[in-house]
Amino acid sequence: MIINMGRYSIRLEKTTTIAYICLVSLLLSLGTWQLNRSEEKQLLLASQAQGMASGIVSLSMATEDNADALRYRRAQATGHYDGAHQFLIDNQISEGKAGYFVLTPFIVQGANKVILVNRGWVPLNNNRSVLPDITINMDTVVITGRINRFPSVGVKLAGAEIPTDSWPSVVQVVDGKQIAGKLAYPLFQFQLELDKELPGGFKREWQTASIMLPEQHTAYAVQWFALALTLTLLFIGYSFKKNND
Repeated sequence: MIINMGRYSIRLEKTTTIAYICLVSLLLSLGTWQLNRSEEKQLLLASQAQGMASGIVSLSMATEDNADALRYRRAQATGHYDGAHQFLIDNQISEGKAGYFVLTPFIVQGANKVILVNRGWVPLNNNRSVLPDITINMDTVVITGRINRFPSVGVKLAGAEIPTDSWPSVVQVVDGKQIAGKLAYPLFQFQLELDKELPGGFKREWQTASIMLPEQHTAYAVQWFALALTLTLLFIGYSFKKNND
């Protein structure tokens, strides 16, 4: 198709025009997606900051059972550990060494509900069949820590959420429903990362999840939009011709 404009004309070749429309649409979509991700990250960071600055949560039956809403909130609970039914979360790496996270059920006093307390990281024995000693005092105590999602692994294999039959039970991926079924009592769907200064724990180096900052998403969006603009200018330059060319 040719559009005449006096001494000049715009010549729209079918193949070139279709290719331009497809590519520029893709670039604009990618830029818009990055802007949306930037907004989502801003909301997430604000939520994290609010959680960490909020007052301490006293765990009870009335506590909201929502890991995302309570994530990074400090919490305390009174009760006792169930040292006979503990979990070792496999494939946890610390300083390049393989090991386990120790998750111990803590029965909250007066709540008839359990929270899994992450007591920290222990190294894997040279003989994998020999599990580490994770015994714990089961007297009534007050514990404090940080609420977080359950530990995760990079690749989830089929059946990874099924705990072993023996105690302590080894599991690859924490599935709240599977764990609650094995324990046979109600379970909060988040963990409590035990404070470093409290006794009864192991190596504890709790981290805040690292995410791409909103500014980085915005920078990527600008790049995609700049590419779309460059492509548009090239397309116009290619299509805009003198009539005597």
